Amino acid sequence: MSIHSSRSKTDYDVIVVGARPAGAATALNLARGGAKVLMVDRAPAGRDTLSTHAIMRLGVNLLDRWGVLPRLVVEGTPVIRRTVFRYGAERVEIAIKPQGQVEGLLAPRRHLLDRVLAEAACEAGAEWAAGVTLEGMVRHGETRVGGAVLRDDRGRRFEVSADMVVGADGRNSTVAKLVGSESYETSRNATASLYGYFDSPADDAFNWIFMPGFTGGIIPTNSGQVCAFISVPPDRLRDAFRDDALAGLIGHFARFDRDLAERLRTTGPAEKLRRFAGAPGHLRQSYGPGWALVGDAGYFKDPATAHGITDALRDGEALARAILSDRPGSLALYQENRDRLSRDLFTVTDRIASLDWSMPEIKGLHAELAAAMKAEVREIDEGVFDVAA
Repeated sequence: MSIHSSRSKTDYDVIVVGARPAGAATALNLARGGAKVLMVDRAPAGRDTLSTHAIMRLGVNLLDRWGVLPRLVVEGTPVIRRTVFRYGAERVEIAIKPQGQVEGLLAPRRHLLDRVLAEAACEAGAEWAAGVTLEGMVRHGETRVGGAVLRDDRGRRFEVSADMVVGADGRNSTVAKLVGSESYETSRNATASLYGYFDSPADDAFNWIFMPGFTGGIIPTNSGQVCAFISVPPDRLRDAFRDDALAGLIGHFARFDRDLAERLRTTGPAEKLRRFAGAPGHLRQSYGPGWALVGDAGYFKDPATAHGITDALRDGEALARAILSDRPGSLALYQENRDRLSRDLFTVTDRIASLDWSMPEIKGLHAELAAAMKAEVREIDEGVFDVAA
């Protein structure tokens, strides 16, 4: 496919289905590269969504490179300068060193992050249509995708032609289903979570909690609040939080920090508590004639390591480069590089998500996780995806 070869024949170079971090990052980088892009999402603009919020070093570096990071900080997203790991009664604190203009890490609310990224994509030239649902694919012959069948929030159905349709529509991707994409690797373990937002004194630290059978965390985010969560095996979610979800959440925190538990009890949640029942991770076939997948649509792993947003940003830029390059095999190389960078993260996340480890074992898994993330940053800095540019 030549990105501009059929401009006279198609409405757009690329239709991106999904305007969350993966889709918006893809659209942003495509538009800056000169592509004519339509970005659609069934959700209204600015709607919140399930999230771990935390963005790791690579993700923050990319937001800075795209000029998006300052907007998040100006809108009140706290800068995270420390990470605290709590292994039962043991507390391990690690300082987050500044890198260039990036002072630390971030964990913005999703209604803010997603909006800011989508707006940046529009400023680069992409078009954004909210409240639009994907219903089918336009086909050229039996195999090649040539556009999308869409329905707006008034129920009107219409076809839009494009050289490429990108599915950035989550782990239950409609695009993946319509093109017949299959998983070629799945995880064995999953965690289920209960989480909520609580008013809290300002803090500049991620707090990650690990005890046999459950994990938890306190993540500073916008509006002076923290996201507090507890994760357990999926078959324990109902029993652990059935009678009184808030009491169950606080009771788990009280097992390692009674002062924190009492603060959460006194404050109470600012919003209704939310649940995530857990889902297996996957690596899916992520390209084909006229289509590609990015973000959770192509690669999803358990939230246990809070790396999903970073994955989405990384792969959004990488896919945009592959599409813009128009070199033979560029999409295959995009998937190959994604898998190579992700496999260690995928494997160690699956082991952490088992919740079946001793304290020495979980510390060892975190050492493996840190090494994998450092290798990822190093390879991106060295231009691992530049070969497709």
